Amino acid sequence: MRYLGLDLGSRTLGVAMSDKSGTIASSLEVIRHQEDYDGLIEKVATLVKDNQVEEIVLGYPKNMDNTIGEKGKLSEEFKAKLEQVLDIPIHLVDERLTTVEAQNILLSNDTSRKKRKQVVDKLAATIILQSYLDRKGR
Repeated sequence: MRYLGLDLGSRTLGVAMSDKSGTIASSLEVIRHQEDYDGLIEKVATLVKDNQVEEIVLGYPKNMDNTIGEKGKLSEEFKAKLEQVLDIPIHLVDERLTTVEAQNILLSNDTSRKKRKQVVDKLAATIILQSYLDRKGR
């Protein structure tokens, strides 16, 4: 079973994909977008179709006190729009601190500031997806 991991930001969408066995997540790409999600939905739908993805794992940014803020509501809206187009399960997964974790990994690898900015979203998507796969595999 192949999974797609998504980290929705205000201007970018980090994308990760699992291997065919649904065990290992790998960074795929960062898609730039506008506030209007229509073109972004089409790109995700194409990725799902072209790669025979069976489930999507979408990062769900919660506040540290476990409440849902503005970014969390945007993820809920994005999920609803994806569900109108795709007929596969879409899971919202708590993504608190994944961007911080991604930044720390990149810093420990001496990744330049410019390069970090380019890859942090897809690394965050990979962390979100891998954490989901690890929990599911237990």
